[in-house]
Amino acid sequence: MKLGLTLLLFSAGSAAERIAVPLGLDTFLPVPDGNPYTEAKAARGRELFFEKELSRDRSVSCATCHDPKLSFTDTKPLAVGVFGRVGERRVPTLINRAYGKSFFWDGRVATLEEQVLKPILAEKEMDLTLEEAVQRLRAVGKYGAITVEDMSQALATYVRTILSGDSAYDRYVADGRSGLTKPQIEGLRIFRGKGNCISCHVGPNLTDERFHNTGIAWRGGKLSDKGRGGGAFKTPTLRDIARRAPYMHDGSLATLDAVVEHYDHGGIFNASLDPELRPLGLSQEEKLALKEFLNSLNGRSQP
Repeated sequence: MKLGLTLLLFSAGSAAERIAVPLGLDTFLPVPDGNPYTEAKAARGRELFFEKELSRDRSVSCATCHDPKLSFTDTKPLAVGVFGRVGERRVPTLINRAYGKSFFWDGRVATLEEQVLKPILAEKEMDLTLEEAVQRLRAVGKYGAITVEDMSQALATYVRTILSGDSAYDRYVADGRSGLTKPQIEGLRIFRGKGNCISCHVGPNLTDERFHNTGIAWRGGKLSDKGRGGGAFKTPTLRDIARRAPYMHDGSLATLDAVVEHYDHGGIFNASLDPELRPLGLSQEEKLALKEFLNSLNGRSQP
């Protein structure tokens, strides 16, 4: 067993299958009864994740936008799909989505099994019908007589294995001594106190999985994207945050410094602004400490 890992067992047929859960994450990793975890299914899902046959022009796979080297996202402000078509929102990270309660920035989908099929269908992403996708996979040969359900369950199973934890922050929480530098400890104090970050970025995955209006969707007094409603978007996990620029649902904040400034100002005012947001009055030293703490959330994620 590698340092910093616990092993969570799932019953799959007559054999116990294992998935490694990094230090700091909830050791209860939800798996639906209708799609039990198996290593073989996860391996098949990983193959499909990198399969460009699933896109109309065969130029895009899931991994094109959700690059494992970039914490399963990319560096573009907005998603770019087949034929260079540009979407309306930033590519969200896939790390720790096994713990998700809903999916996409607006939470419009309730399960991973449904979520993994949506990009294949989306005109500005992969732009294939599910029937075409299955026909292409069968023609490849190695996928056999694969079905839409097989594809959905395998991709969802692979996504559940994309976990990031065992960060410097997790090691500090585990023993209270090692892991964080003095500036990072000060940043954690601000995160929990004056910064009020913990009101939304809470729990092992540092997200409440709820929807908040922080003003990002409001520009010049106008709503550019209604999100869940009134410009509310899901709280993203802060894990690996320093590796995932640019930020927000529209990729409009290029750096962590810009994110800290946005919240220090209390967001962008609008009638539906989340009541938790208010000007913080952080000093320059406090802003730097908070940024240092955010850097400590980089974990060890699956390649």
